[in-house]
Amino acid sequence: MSATEYQSFIGLEIHVQLQTESKIFCGCRAAYGDEPNTNVCPVCLGYPGVLPALNEKAMELSYAVARALNCREAEMCAFDRKNYFYPDLPKNYQISQFAHPLGTDGWIEFVYQDQVRRVRIKECHLEEDAGKMIHAGDMSLLDYNRTGTPLLEIVTEPDITEGAEAEALLHQLRRMVRYLGVCDGNMDEGSMRCDANVSVNLRGNGLGSKVEVKNLNSSRFVRKALEHEIERQTAVLRDEGMISVETRLWNENRDVTESMRSKEAANDYRYFPEPDLPPFRPDADFLARVGEHMVELPLVRRQRFIRDYALTEVHADIITEEKSGADFYEAAVQHGADPGAAAAWFVSDIKKQLNKHGIDISRAELTPEYLADLLHRIDAAEISGKIAKEVLQRVFDGEGSPAEIIEARGLQLISDPAVLGEAVAAVFQDHPHAAAEIAAGQEKPVGFVVGQVMRRTDGKAQPELLQEIIRRQAREGNDNG
Repeated sequence: MSATEYQSFIGLEIHVQLQTESKIFCGCRAAYGDEPNTNVCPVCLGYPGVLPALNEKAMELSYAVARALNCREAEMCAFDRKNYFYPDLPKNYQISQFAHPLGTDGWIEFVYQDQVRRVRIKECHLEEDAGKMIHAGDMSLLDYNRTGTPLLEIVTEPDITEGAEAEALLHQLRRMVRYLGVCDGNMDEGSMRCDANVSVNLRGNGLGSKVEVKNLNSSRFVRKALEHEIERQTAVLRDEGMISVETRLWNENRDVTESMRSKEAANDYRYFPEPDLPPFRPDADFLARVGEHMVELPLVRRQRFIRDYALTEVHADIITEEKSGADFYEAAVQHGADPGAAAAWFVSDIKKQLNKHGIDISRAELTPEYLADLLHRIDAAEISGKIAKEVLQRVFDGEGSPAEIIEARGLQLISDPAVLGEAVAAVFQDHPHAAAEIAAGQEKPVGFVVGQVMRRTDGKAQPELLQEIIRRQAREGNDNG
């Protein structure tokens, strides 16, 4: 059978680490990047007799994500104990949500292959994170700073069919949580993590045996791991083999998945209701606070920018990648910047300066007003595009506003006809053949004379006026001759 006779099904389990000051069930700082094992206490280490207390901010951020994902928000959600032994879990159980998650039956939309795709969200549930194991030679070190930090798990339905599609979904979700301000979305730092469930079967036969793939710490690895796993399962089926229900790890050095263990079922975890935490019922005040997190989401904003500002899809994608960038761009337009010109400058020269300085636009010296003013001066022929780039660089370097820099450095274009006329006459005197050729209708010498005048004026001659004077003097010189 050919590969096209097989069908793949992919579901994602995405873990989003919520940006709260303290952990989910105790008062320890939620900052696991500190000195190892300094942000710990008897509660998050699971000492006997301690009691958890819910951090309602974590629940608030979780409901905000569930709402952004179009989920049905639970009028009552509850915690359960998920029992298993692993060194990074000091209590030997994890407080999670199993029977009553906070959000269900949602969906997320994202752009894939120039089309808007929709993937269903099965549920969102809140849980505590585990610690971090660091393997050093023949030893394993444990840092429990991360233990107990709030983690929102987002589970999709198996609506995804390709690794690249999963990658596109993750990009969109990362944008979303950053827009909402609930997570920085940095997969390489572990604040957003992803496991994938993959099933390949004969087309039309529905889901087959499910394989979980772990150790996916970047969206690129998600794509590569899924592509490999689909190929692996397809090859097994083509050889009339059986797919084992198991958990596999992605080996980024070998670009393969490797068997880790047989896959656990829910009953292996012996879930039971968490006896030390009452069910959570959101009241009107809580739901109002959730509403305060709601903003125009990145895909909606992207589509609006394309529609209202006639942006290309590429420009709209780049500008709406971060909320701060989209806010900056729209503010510049509201201050009078041409939408197309502002977009072109944002995706090229401004991005270049941001990368050079290693900062986000919200921390840059450039303001929306400054950009609008700079573009207005180009349109008014006060400065050239080349000079504007120099001014932009100096703004980023902290030299002041465009107006201050242009004034202090004398960067205004020369638009005095008498001054430009003298410069053109001097060039014609040195190169009389150029005047004759221009008078005869040739265009190439015009560029030559423009270049000579620009050299004499340090690039400050107003281009349109300069070309007009060049043609007029050449014509008049020919008439006089």
